[in-house]
Amino acid sequence: MVKITVLYPNTAGAKFDMEYYCQKHMGLVKRLLGPAVKGISVDQGISGQAPGSPAPFIAVGQVLFDSLEAFQAALGPHAQTIMGDIVNYTNLEPIVLMSEVKM
Repeated sequence: MVKITVLYPNTAGAKFDMEYYCQKHMGLVKRLLGPAVKGISVDQGISGQAPGSPAPFIAVGQVLFDSLEAFQAALGPHAQTIMGDIVNYTNLEPIVLMSEVKM
C-alpha cells in the first residue's frame, strides 16, 4: 500500500479554505482517480508540539493506493486539473510525500 501525503505548511500569510479542500478538492481527487483510490483523509492542524504553539501544518491530505504505479497511472491524465485546483483553496506551495505503508 502506498500513501500520498500532501502537507500545507503553516507560514506567515498563509490562506487555506478547509471547507473547499474537504468538500470540493478532495472530492475532485476521489472522482477523477476513481477506484485506484483505496482511502482518503484530511487532518487540520491544531497545535505544535509545545503547548500553545502553532501547528506546523495547516492541513494534511492523504490518499491511499495499492502501489506507486497505480497512483501514477490514475493521476497521469488528471494531474493538470488537480494541480490547477490548488489556487481555489490556498496560496501555499504543498509538500508531497510518497511513502510505503508498513503498519
